[in-house]
Amino acid sequence: MIGKSRRLLTGVAGGVVLAVTAAVTAPPAAVAAQDDHATTKAVLDRYQAQAGPGVAVHAGDEAEAWTLSSGTAKIGQNRPITSTEHFRIGSQTKTFTAAVVLQLVDEGRVVLDAPIGQHLPGVLTGNYDGDVITVRQLLQHTSGMVRDVRDAAANPDGSYALAELVRSAMDEPAQFAPGAGFGYSNVGYLVLGLLIERVTGRSARDAITERVITPLGLTGTSFPAPGTRALADPYLPGYVGGRAGPFFFWIEGTTNTELTFWSTAGAIASTLDDMAEFYGALLDGRVVSVAALAEMRRTVAPAPSYSYGLGLIKMDLSCGGEAWGHNGALGNGHYSFTLTTDDGRYASLVTNGNVLSSRPVSIEVLDSALCEVAA
Repeated sequence: MIGKSRRLLTGVAGGVVLAVTAAVTAPPAAVAAQDDHATTKAVLDRYQAQAGPGVAVHAGDEAEAWTLSSGTAKIGQNRPITSTEHFRIGSQTKTFTAAVVLQLVDEGRVVLDAPIGQHLPGVLTGNYDGDVITVRQLLQHTSGMVRDVRDAAANPDGSYALAELVRSAMDEPAQFAPGAGFGYSNVGYLVLGLLIERVTGRSARDAITERVITPLGLTGTSFPAPGTRALADPYLPGYVGGRAGPFFFWIEGTTNTELTFWSTAGAIASTLDDMAEFYGALLDGRVVSVAALAEMRRTVAPAPSYSYGLGLIKMDLSCGGEAWGHNGALGNGHYSFTLTTDDGRYASLVTNGNVLSSRPVSIEVLDSALCEVAA
């Protein structure tokens, strides 16, 4: 991990509600030449007015790279967000998990359309049948499993065992019968974490690190050890709160989340640089085979605006064509989204205040950046 680790804090970091006027968090000096990307910068500024104290997008292709920032990385400072700051990527972790599962498919150790119970006998119980739910359905959110863990028991040190997270969800009602619909499920990706552990004999953390993070040279990316909530320096503080008129009301929440609770569904930390590199490598055939990537890109369409494959979201672009990636959020305040195209364009976005209502504008930022690169 790059940089010196920040000292671990417990609970909600900061502990003080801040009221900060827009004047304090005015857009800082640009990370890139903003005038060269005026269209995207205008959309980014509009996004920042609805999202966190700061937002940034890192975009480019093989010929160029640029980063635009609006607002501030840290309340009370005039500090742009850069492409090397560490943040929690949330559900972008799912693409890493899916990639390892597809590597195991490439190796003939996992069969996509086989029941998960063949690999994890006795794990799915209660309201779920491991002889019916398939590996593909777990990857594509068509298994019907409940979305989130609700009542898992923590270990004495406050961390969570992956097996306990899954066990605790077995008495939760299913969203629908397996294969009968689309229902986003973090629990499904925790089951896939158990699958990785059973097949590889390694912890999911070690398997993802050894199979994806290290081979790709993602030095700013890490799957945290149990109990580790700190981010390496430089890091992007996360804020929890909202807005009232021209004021921000934020509490710093950078270290308020126990990452083992999210594990293979959302625990990884990374940077804008690394996320662009990871998705580019995936689409370029450097992570899984051509056949496996084709399976990841077989999508269902839960909404008009996007479709979902195996750990991958497909978005149509306003300038034509499509982009692939994933978004992610955690309760510590970070929200991020990365999209890449087959011709090598990329756009990776982050905000340090996770405001749900602002997410449609985040897609506009990515679309503008990718189309500007194409132009």
